[in-house]
Amino acid sequence: MELTQNKGLFFEEDARVSVLTTEPLDRFLDYRAPQGGVEIGAYVEVPLGPRKVLGVVWGPGDGDFDLAKLRRIARVADIAPMRSEMRAFLEKVSAYTMTSLHSMLRMATRVPGLIDPPSARLVYSKGAGLPDKLTPARQKVMAVLDDYPVSFFGLSELAQLAGVSTSVVKGLLKQGVVVEQEAPRDQPYTTLDPSKPPKELTEDQRTAAQSLSDIVKQGEYNTTLLKGVTGSGKTEVYLEAIAECLRQDRQALVLIPEIALTVEFLERLTKRFGGRPAEWHSAVTQAERRRCWHMVGQGGAQVVVGARSALYLPFKNLGLIVVDEEHDASYKQEDGALYSARDMAVMRATIENASVILASATPALETWVNAKTGKYGRVDLSERYGAAVLPEIKTIDMREEQLDRQSWISLTLADLVQDRLTKKEQSLLFLNRRGYAPITQCRVCGHQLGCYQCDARMVEHRFRAELMCHQCGHSEPLPKACPECGIEDRMAPIGPGVERLAEEAVAKFPDARISILSSDMSLSAVALKAKIAELASGAADIIIGTQLVAKGHNFPLLTLVGVIDADLGLQGADLRAAERTFQLMRQVAGRAGRADKKGEAYLQSFQPQHPVMEAILSGDEETFWDAEAQQRQANGTPPFGRLAGIVLNGPDHSLLMQTARQLQQKAEPLYQVGAELFGPADAPIARVRGRYRVRFLVKAEKTAPLQRALAAWVSQIKLPNAVRLSIDIDPQSFY
Repeated sequence: MELTQNKGLFFEEDARVSVLTTEPLDRFLDYRAPQGGVEIGAYVEVPLGPRKVLGVVWGPGDGDFDLAKLRRIARVADIAPMRSEMRAFLEKVSAYTMTSLHSMLRMATRVPGLIDPPSARLVYSKGAGLPDKLTPARQKVMAVLDDYPVSFFGLSELAQLAGVSTSVVKGLLKQGVVVEQEAPRDQPYTTLDPSKPPKELTEDQRTAAQSLSDIVKQGEYNTTLLKGVTGSGKTEVYLEAIAECLRQDRQALVLIPEIALTVEFLERLTKRFGGRPAEWHSAVTQAERRRCWHMVGQGGAQVVVGARSALYLPFKNLGLIVVDEEHDASYKQEDGALYSARDMAVMRATIENASVILASATPALETWVNAKTGKYGRVDLSERYGAAVLPEIKTIDMREEQLDRQSWISLTLADLVQDRLTKKEQSLLFLNRRGYAPITQCRVCGHQLGCYQCDARMVEHRFRAELMCHQCGHSEPLPKACPECGIEDRMAPIGPGVERLAEEAVAKFPDARISILSSDMSLSAVALKAKIAELASGAADIIIGTQLVAKGHNFPLLTLVGVIDADLGLQGADLRAAERTFQLMRQVAGRAGRADKKGEAYLQSFQPQHPVMEAILSGDEETFWDAEAQQRQANGTPPFGRLAGIVLNGPDHSLLMQTARQLQQKAEPLYQVGAELFGPADAPIARVRGRYRVRFLVKAEKTAPLQRALAAWVSQIKLPNAVRLSIDIDPQSFY
């Protein structure tokens, strides 16, 4: 169905119309237009069997079923119709990712009470009163109100967030700690003022900001890589591009890879424009999600800061998309609809005639190649902001270190940390491994504790006294006896996680204040931001962290970074292993020396002569990217070739392999477009949540019509009921 032919189309009463619903159907459904007619793109409620379901009018009906017998659209929602650009975007993402269109619509309408008519409701927010008695339950409510000072909650929503009964909230209401008011269900956000003066910029930043503003001013599609060294002030630069977008009366979307970063960014944006933007991520309340969705569609939200799913909001006039830390792997959706938010941001911008800014100190190779070949523009920031200078990076050759058994901090690194303690400066010990130990093994029989429903080892989290599977999330108490041989007190941890590293640091530096920063700390975005601010102010002498610390945080007192296992990311057969290790090491090293004191970073490595390590030390990033690009080009892998991952999963391994071999024997559609087929083979983690997984990998030339060939290939067999098949275009992981 060609949307461009139906733009602005209105269907008279009783006309045959085609409706796309959010239900798992493989086709459009025909209905009769309701009394008064209906516009293309209208959000409607339609009868489906005994139920009424959500749908969108997608175009004229094309079925031959008797018009008089067609069921009529039950209700047209009082919402601005879905724009033709949005419908085109959903269709293109569906076709590219090979995700059903109904799944795309469901993702674009995942809002509570979306088509409920506008109404007023009682909302609750922070008041000026103080409680007569501060009970633990009341403290929880007040903590939520402090975390979300400008938000409005429904009564049950506030109680649920605080983990208390509604009677606790009502008690605080009587004392003025909580205030109740009647408010429209959805209201516009504060108008942002782009004319407010920005933070003082350096000459380097002013030049970059002007370049990006000029690009946005053109009002046409373009994508620009904003490449700036860590600490160069990329955010302040692209805020000026957002200001230009607002001057053009267009909307801006800023994608951020980590929810913990949103709080600090929102504060910076509020300070710059005098108002708080809209938010869209998993930590936002349900009422705020509905408000954001509606206001984006009406133009009542000028800027949205959000996670990757914010790409599917119904923007009225989108003019700019910023993808911050564009290299980050979390922009790839790994379940449900499999897509790269970075790539889909570019796709949406082409449809909306909008600008895209891809910001990173260590861009993805795909982005770097696109900038080098002229497909994308490029703006560089080569200096750190203010007096800060880039840290010096060195390796510690672990082959020459005399480490005690069950110890991971080298003597060289320990001396460097001790020197910082003497100088009252902070150190960061980085290990990208959560928990206490990745493996727990019986010293008697050798049994390793694994997840009962996954082919994965259980990770010990000693601080919580539990084992956790990082594949499915299953957790259980630490056993006293080995479940295999039954002998007690012989379970031993193998290898370090950040908790075990902290234990070693406490023993080595008994007088130091030590704090762990890890993604499994179960803190809200606001609480995590408070924790980071506390550490930045000097509340800890030694910070021990995972990948979370490498994502844009600023610790002014931090002058030493020690990477415990710099070789960790080089293991395995991931084609992006070198790229990701390079990015992570450069990013984490960039946490040091971001104020007036010079920083140093030391990488503990058993392979200091590895090309990646040498590239990190030399700082010659362009040479590294050139070499990596040449290797990928020689191998015909992305961005110079195409890959698709196909995963079959089900409860019966033999049935899976039988189905996979049937597919293997019918691969002619792939061969016709010059593609290569690898597999079938058990996935590296062959069982997850009780279901076995068998993989194929398809490799093709960049210009090959891969999606068409894949569709023709998999359509040749009927999958058994228990077997599920997923296709991942441009896979980022191969587990």
